[in-house]
Amino acid sequence: MRVITGSLRGMKLKTLEGLEVRPTTDQVKESVFSIIQFEVPGARVLDLFAGSGQLGIEALSRGASHATFVDNRGASISVVRENLSHTHMEDKSTVKNEDSISYLQRTNETFDIAFLDPPYGKGLVLKALEFLPQKMSNGGVIVCETSKEETLPESAGKFLLYKEYKYGKIKITVYRTREEND
Repeated sequence: MRVITGSLRGMKLKTLEGLEVRPTTDQVKESVFSIIQFEVPGARVLDLFAGSGQLGIEALSRGASHATFVDNRGASISVVRENLSHTHMEDKSTVKNEDSISYLQRTNETFDIAFLDPPYGKGLVLKALEFLPQKMSNGGVIVCETSKEETLPESAGKFLLYKEYKYGKIKITVYRTREEND
């Protein structure tokens, strides 16, 4: 796994091993960042269910001003911290070892871009979408990665389903505010 482009282009990132881990492929990651490329520079990013932190680190490499990484697994948080240290992005990052839904319920932070890539089939995106819209800036964008079988709602707060993209067994769902959709 590597950073695709930007200031960290080509840097290798660590990932956890095992069946529970499902890193976003380079093809899907490249597609996601093509969709949101103009929103990334200067953005405050949330990498929820962070895993290795690769989506947030990719955003930092492409000019995001700050990334917050949230995951409830200690092993994932260790890998995120290692990757941030390796890429020298600790000063542009906040790392939270806690349940993602609990974090959304209590945080006062506001984000411009949110990446949701939880374990598939557990309804975690639906739970996160209950609380996330209130934490997003006007004109923000929410990017969800799920299995292609998972159905997500047409709207989440002021955010409307903008577009779905399918890559094999993976579905990327992008939400934008009504103004962004017009």
